[in-house]
Amino acid sequence: MLAKFPNLKAIVAATAVIVAIFPPAPLRAEDAAAGAQRAPGVTPEVLLQDLALAAPAETAAIDRELQALWSRSGSAAMDLLLRRGRDAAERGDLLEAVEHLTALTDHAPEFSRGWYERARVYHLLGLYGPAVADLERALALNPMDYNAIFALGLVFEQFRMPDRAFAAYRRAKAIHPHHEEVSSALERLAPQVEGREL
Repeated sequence: MLAKFPNLKAIVAATAVIVAIFPPAPLRAEDAAAGAQRAPGVTPEVLLQDLALAAPAETAAIDRELQALWSRSGSAAMDLLLRRGRDAAERGDLLEAVEHLTALTDHAPEFSRGWYERARVYHLLGLYGPAVADLERALALNPMDYNAIFALGLVFEQFRMPDRAFAAYRRAKAIHPHHEEVSSALERLAPQVEGREL
């Protein structure tokens, strides 16, 4: 197994850094209240347009509203599974988190946030193949989820695929121009990929 992956130790060491910045997108009390700032029924499309045009100081509130909308499945039972999965992950009980999030993806396969959250937990467990598969599924359902795009870029970067990581970061920045982690990642990778065909 190690012969197939000669850089496995370096990858595992890098995981600690990447795990620290893999965006968890938790639903907090202020996120739930954020929707009250706008007219009822505001859509993610409107919020994404606002996010693209907003001044840097305004983006945090818009981001919270988007995360709150994207964290609603439309079913109280599915929302409970999402909350239990996030809570278990926060406590460090990653296997329990996977159980809750797998139940969520089984029962609500069209709910992109379930796939994204399970990808986070798989990544924390070092299960990178399943993490990428879940990120791809999340993005197939919600191609505008800039945090999922950023997370995919992190995985590409972790596996020394800077061109693909840079392209993912640029895609995330096009949606959320003031995403600090995305901007930092682009600055970090620019010297490696500038002037090369992406």
